Amino acid sequence: MRYRKRICAVLALLCLAWAIPASAQVEDIDIEALKKTAPKVFIDCQNCDIEFIKTEVTFVNYVRDRKEADVHVLITTQRTASQGQEHTLTFLGQNGFQGVDDVQKYVSGKSDTDDEIRRGLVRAIKIGLMSYVARTPIARRVEVDYKPEARAAAAVDRWNSWVFNLAAEGYFNGEQSYRSRYMEFTASANRVTSDLKIQLGLSTGIDFNAYEYEGYKYENRQNEYSFSGLAVKSLGPHWSAGLYFDADSSDYGNLRWSLSAAPAVEYNIFPYAQSTRRQLRLLYKAGPARARYHDATIYGKTSETLWRESLTVALELREKWGLVSTSLSGSHYFHDFGKNRLNLFAMVSLNLLKGLSLVAVGSGARIRDQLSLPGRAPTLEEILLQSRELETPYSFFFSFGLNFTFGSIYSNVVNPRFGAISSGGMRVSID
Repeated sequence: MRYRKRICAVLALLCLAWAIPASAQVEDIDIEALKKTAPKVFIDCQNCDIEFIKTEVTFVNYVRDRKEADVHVLITTQRTASQGQEHTLTFLGQNGFQGVDDVQKYVSGKSDTDDEIRRGLVRAIKIGLMSYVARTPIARRVEVDYKPEARAAAAVDRWNSWVFNLAAEGYFNGEQSYRSRYMEFTASANRVTSDLKIQLGLSTGIDFNAYEYEGYKYENRQNEYSFSGLAVKSLGPHWSAGLYFDADSSDYGNLRWSLSAAPAVEYNIFPYAQSTRRQLRLLYKAGPARARYHDATIYGKTSETLWRESLTVALELREKWGLVSTSLSGSHYFHDFGKNRLNLFAMVSLNLLKGLSLVAVGSGARIRDQLSLPGRAPTLEEILLQSRELETPYSFFFSFGLNFTFGSIYSNVVNPRFGAISSGGMRVSID
């Protein structure tokens, strides 16, 4: 009898041991089954920590192709008055969620750490995804928690919306026959409200290079100073008016000093409230410029006052199919319409086909207004070292690339072993 009781006890313990993992296994199977019904999400963000988002937001499925997604999350940013970032999260429903769209905003401060910013984005992503998760069976596994906060007293801004920034940088490098150093100091003061924007900036730079070859020594030093000012008044959802002011000095550009002022007016086809997603702006400005030169110019001038006007058309679009940013600007002097310049810039990132994307960046200029060129011929050293501006009828730059990805559409798993290689991680390499 005693042995029979012991055998029964052992069997009971074995049954209990088997029952616990069996129930846990059933629970895991239920969770995995529910997870398959969760919305498929594509995160469209260039500078987000994607791996952190996947780790923190686990109640959806992540896919690497936007066309496979039920929810396309488009994240765009623009700078705030205090030099922080306003993140606009646009949730676009697809497939079975067509027409279910939402917009969330998150504002980060200039002093916020990367961890604070990514956690703020995660909170906004969780809130935005609730409209889609609520329509799937996995919603019963999601709980909403509210943390009330004590109402803080209204803050008094003793700076009256002004933000100041000071910066100093230095670069030094060299070898046996070559030495180079560059030092720069910048200062800015900005005041931005919904009705008025004021931006003031000051910068100075010193560039020094020294070369030694077969007993010959060449030293070159260039100084540059600049001050810029801008004041813009809002005139409604589409119109703005303002004033530009600039002061410059450049050894490279043969400018002892120059002063210019230009009233300006701008019209945005789209309301400014949609600026994070789309802009189509027309900017016109005109005004006088006074310049004094280091050396007499190719036109025999040591100083002159000229009037100039310019018109710029700029288009910026950020949609599910990609990104387009392009601008075309033209300018001329009133005393001679032949002294003109035309600038074109374009950046395109397009999702051509499933898994295939194209990225292209280019700029070009037709140049007919180099009025400050020195009258004397450049030396060989100045040409080779590009230490002075040379006459040219044009300039250009272009780059492009294709990216093709194929394979499994799902990308839920995060594996940080041996370092992260996806966007949002940090990688340091030394060559």
